[in-house]
Amino acid sequence: MAEISSRKYDLILLGATGYTGKLCAEHIVKSLPTDLKWAVAGRSHERLSAVVEEIKHYNLDRVQPAVEVSTLSLEDLQSLAQKTRLILNTVGPYFRYSSPVVQACAENGTHYLDVTGESPWVYEMIQKYHDTAKASGAIIIPQIGIESAPSDLLAWTLANLIKEKLSLSTREVVASIHEIHGQPSGGTLATVVGLLDHYSLGEFKRAFAPWALSPIPGPRSSAAVPLQTKLFGVRHQQDLGTLTTSVAAGPNVAIVQRTWGLLGGPKSYGPNFQYHEYMRVKNSLAGMIFHFAVGLGFLALAIPPLRWLIQYAAHSFHAPGQGASQAISTEESIELRAVAKADHGSSNPRMAMAKFRFEGSLYYLSGVFLAEAAMIILKNDRLVEELGGGLLTPAMLGQPFIDRLRDAGIIFESRIMPERTTNSKQ
Repeated sequence: MAEISSRKYDLILLGATGYTGKLCAEHIVKSLPTDLKWAVAGRSHERLSAVVEEIKHYNLDRVQPAVEVSTLSLEDLQSLAQKTRLILNTVGPYFRYSSPVVQACAENGTHYLDVTGESPWVYEMIQKYHDTAKASGAIIIPQIGIESAPSDLLAWTLANLIKEKLSLSTREVVASIHEIHGQPSGGTLATVVGLLDHYSLGEFKRAFAPWALSPIPGPRSSAAVPLQTKLFGVRHQQDLGTLTTSVAAGPNVAIVQRTWGLLGGPKSYGPNFQYHEYMRVKNSLAGMIFHFAVGLGFLALAIPPLRWLIQYAAHSFHAPGQGASQAISTEESIELRAVAKADHGSSNPRMAMAKFRFEGSLYYLSGVFLAEAAMIILKNDRLVEELGGGLLTPAMLGQPFIDRLRDAGIIFESRIMPERTTNSKQ
């Protein structure tokens, strides 16, 4: 294995001809250091060269990426991983194409980042390659895009804020997609449908079981979910409003719970920590309708003939590798808000609040997460040494990651809330 610091490239962007890959390449050209040694990789030299030509006008003063042709065979990927310190992987569906990418990186001490949201696949990768990556020193972080970086960073920020300012643990974080404007790419739609063809319902249940991704057992719930939420999917939370079921909650909750475990569980966020995530709606009726619609949608996906029909309709919307036009995507935005309750045995606990907001293409945002996280790993040797390798999570990159995201135009705010004299709504 070549010494990682002496490898040919700092990073390789794998899947640069896809929708998210191109946007990530654009951000690298615009924002990362001009002396970065990097390459774009994929199966077609012609298509990769076209991407290089397309993006170079964003910054003519920087080193343009080399082109590396590679199939997705393990042999080719081993060779690719040995040429670079870090791989950014945007080749999805990840369950179908990217297992050998993770294997090659784990075995060669090559750092790895991706933007999957496929929890059953992430569970599988943890079981297979966490120990290998830890032994080689490879930092492997899946789900460092829209799923699940904002959620993980909000929970990390609030728990640390409460510990720093109040000297208390955190009992519960309640997060909400406060606002989202955007549309899924063809690759996202293909992934949602394809997952149920690849994994059994039992494998889904295993991956989404409480604390399934945590390396240590999670606490029993001390922050009970209100009965109306269990029955109708609706929750009223002061400072967040009326909330309902979020389709993104499952993968995000799993990553937050893994972070809790990786950081030491009771020693980090606290022994009674719980994380719940929802989506804001106008009123309870809208929340109930959406909650049951989501349930029916998942039921339809579980029935093969209906799933195939949905897959056909998805392909007519956006084919894999395609997404919203630039004119449409620039009007997109996302905002998450979260409140945290301190764990000090009071019926009126001290609270903290945080906000994450980005205006622009949501898939460009995933590219920003990838590129900025890469720079933390490439430039922060002390952090890399502290992390030590393994299948990790976005929040493990800590405050330096948040600072880089702010510099990239992302709004990230947090504060301790004033003491209240009345109980907050649940």
